[in-house]
Amino acid sequence: MHVRRTVLTASALSLALFVSACGGSGSAEEKGGAKADAQPSASASAPTQAAPAAKGKTDAELAGMILLQADLPDHLFKPVSEEDVKAGEGAVSDVPECLPVLRAMATAPIGSPTGAARTAVAAKPKPVDKDASDEDKELAARNALGTTATVVSLYSYDGKGAEQAFRSLVDAGLPCEQGFTPTVAGEELGNTTVRPFTKVEVGDETLTYTLAMADEEIGRISTELVVVRKANTLAVFHAQSMSGTADHPKNVVEAQAKKLG
Repeated sequence: MHVRRTVLTASALSLALFVSACGGSGSAEEKGGAKADAQPSASASAPTQAAPAAKGKTDAELAGMILLQADLPDHLFKPVSEEDVKAGEGAVSDVPECLPVLRAMATAPIGSPTGAARTAVAAKPKPVDKDASDEDKELAARNALGTTATVVSLYSYDGKGAEQAFRSLVDAGLPCEQGFTPTVAGEELGNTTVRPFTKVEVGDETLTYTLAMADEEIGRISTELVVVRKANTLAVFHAQSMSGTADHPKNVVEAQAKKLG
């Protein structure tokens, strides 16, 4: 279980275990109003001004864009801990080209964002009838433990930073197909391979990878990584399950994409 806990963030694990069944994401701060574009010059002979470089959003602004309980009422929410983020920021890969993928898996920023916001999301378990048999209750408990928990991370960038961060993840696909060995929180983990998965049609650009990691206890852990770029914001989704095989987080991705505009 130790290796699996290192791969799956503690925040996602605790959500999958439903330790905080009523855990919410808290109220997000309101987004500030968009600044008006600069007015064109009144002089017809004045040269055309180049469009100003995109300005990245702050943590507070992204907090107003990330998924909330009201967006997915049939899901549970839990904040991502600072401990998870710090562990991800210290992650290293034996294949340098795979570091962006590893950082995306580990809730660490890719590139140099101006702001970040994170939450963990999982579908609520189906209620068990009070008159259910012990066998049915045990089955329901096993199913609950196999629930897919998705860590959602939003990052915003100045200028072309989001495009560059997205490109680094795309470029990692081919080198990482043969596998790489991550080290997280000082522990070397199993060989991890990357395979493309069917894309979701949202945002300006999307990519989806299925990640498979060797594990001493269950042989193989399979997680899903989805990245959506909308203008200068990246939304990163890492779906994980204690069962060892995560479901694709389609509903979570589509709900978050709507909030990106």
